[in-house]
Amino acid sequence: MSFSDLCNTCRTFRRFKQIPISKEILYDIVKNMRGIPSARNKQPLRYIIIHNPIIVEKVQAFFHFAAALPPELGQPKQGEQPTAFILICIENESLSNSAIDIGIAVRTLQLGAWEKQIGSCILGNVEFNKVMSTIGEIHTSWKPTLALALGYPAHQSHIINIPKNQNIAYTIDENKNYYVPKRLESDILLWK
Repeated sequence: MSFSDLCNTCRTFRRFKQIPISKEILYDIVKNMRGIPSARNKQPLRYIIIHNPIIVEKVQAFFHFAAALPPELGQPKQGEQPTAFILICIENESLSNSAIDIGIAVRTLQLGAWEKQIGSCILGNVEFNKVMSTIGEIHTSWKPTLALALGYPAHQSHIINIPKNQNIAYTIDENKNYYVPKRLESDILLWK
């Protein structure tokens, strides 16, 4: 798959097949984080992989999906939930100072997962304190700030052109496939 294809087909997924992702694949995705750019080379991020099926099941309720959609469309139901999560953590840095690194990291994680045909959803609406108390064995000063839900997709997500009325809301068809309006290449390039 070319880099352009990888970027353009790496979409948000919220329904997943209940096929476990091996810890080797998850470790492989996270090991790419070692080489990512970092503002002032501070490298302020650490990662927590949640892949044990028992723990994954226990923490599902603490991850809230798609606030812009009705819960019956946005929140994965039993049998379509993610099978793993990666938490992006910071320690003593302020969130604003680490925001660039977090953005670089989450997109790198997404692309690394999608290269292996694993879909993802970036989640900020997470009850991290409950997630951390559930996983329990981790005693650290590193605090989760963003999460990536992972799994093999059980639906499709397509980019479509923004309609003439400029409505950017995405739509979902009867099979729960997504159609996400995006600006044309000619609309995002300001000068050449």
